[in-house]
Amino acid sequence: MKTYRAQVFGIVQGVGFRCHTARMAEKSGLCGRATNLADGSVEVLVQGEPEAVQQLLAWLAHGPRTACVERIEVEEYETVESFNGFRAY
Repeated sequence: MKTYRAQVFGIVQGVGFRCHTARMAEKSGLCGRATNLADGSVEVLVQGEPEAVQQLLAWLAHGPRTACVERIEVEEYETVESFNGFRAY
């Protein structure tokens, strides 16, 4: 399993971005979390099978209709943490 950290910039807070992300992740059997950051971006940590992770990362690049994603930064994330399900914080 791979874990990635994505930081999504744009109009992504207050538009349901984290909840939509959690639904998309759960449908794909992914684990992790989506969190609002103080700078107005959303951090997504996602863990799972590589193909499903890549599909979610591609979705994050545009997000739900209510969002306006300007850019996304993605990096492989080394963690000893094992997520149980996907949470939106």
